[in-house]
Amino acid sequence: MDTILNYSLHEVEPYINWLYFFNTWGLPPRMGAVAQQHDCPSCRAAWLSSFPDSEQEKAQEAARLYDDALAMLHQMDGKIQAHALVGLYDANARQDDIVVHRSEKSEDDFILPMLRQQHGEQCLSWADFLRPEESDVKDTLGVFITSVDEKMEHSFPDDDYRHLLCQTLADRLAEATAERMHEQVRTSLWGYAPDERLTPTELFQEKYTGKRPAVGYPSLPDQSLNFLIDQLMGMQRIGVSLTPSGAMQPHASTSGLIFAHPASTHFAIGPIDDSQLQDYAHRRGLTPEELRPFLAANLTHQHNNA
Repeated sequence: MDTILNYSLHEVEPYINWLYFFNTWGLPPRMGAVAQQHDCPSCRAAWLSSFPDSEQEKAQEAARLYDDALAMLHQMDGKIQAHALVGLYDANARQDDIVVHRSEKSEDDFILPMLRQQHGEQCLSWADFLRPEESDVKDTLGVFITSVDEKMEHSFPDDDYRHLLCQTLADRLAEATAERMHEQVRTSLWGYAPDERLTPTELFQEKYTGKRPAVGYPSLPDQSLNFLIDQLMGMQRIGVSLTPSGAMQPHASTSGLIFAHPASTHFAIGPIDDSQLQDYAHRRGLTPEELRPFLAANLTHQHNNA
């Protein structure tokens, strides 16, 4: 089962993690606390006065940037939408592969090969957080894509500041859309946590059950997984396409997996050796040479020690 969710900007605005927005602008992440202040002159003044003289200029810059960002969001609301495509599938683990059951027929199974850590105490793979195929009990896997209308990224081409503001806001909105979508998955679409009531801060701290690893992050470093997600779901349904490198267009897009297992945890794959590359390539139906560019960071350590 898959679902398309469309959001107005005001619906996803509360899910924006402003710390990352300010970090993109070269401001200390702690300046993101301006978004948590009550919207009145006295509260703003009190927040500004909490910074030492050496940080007053940056704090004032952060406050102005936040005000401009909110004004831009309100200006774009109704003209720009955010979108999510989320699928909930019967699935199991087959060693390091995730087997997605698209029907009762085994020939319709879709394989999502996973990598495994080779260093550390646990040597985790995301396949570890699904019931094994031999259990004969089907588990559930979530797969998602989120995006923001591409025209937001290209707004105000003749105004460098507002153009960059739109680009950085679009990136944050794609992440915020994933946060909002994931909340809906947990509480209603999948519904494994129907009574969950978390504040935005608690959501950013991931105090919910389960995890939402994104493609391109340390636990899913192979960006070419986007090609498999596209085959499974059809990214174009929400206006997303892929470059030959597996990058998503619009740039303000995210993709990944959703797990409900209470013990699921984020981890970094880290360096892998040639034997895992060979095995992973075989499971992907590709050659090691085709995959090397996608796993360059994970193979660098190996080559450095060669």
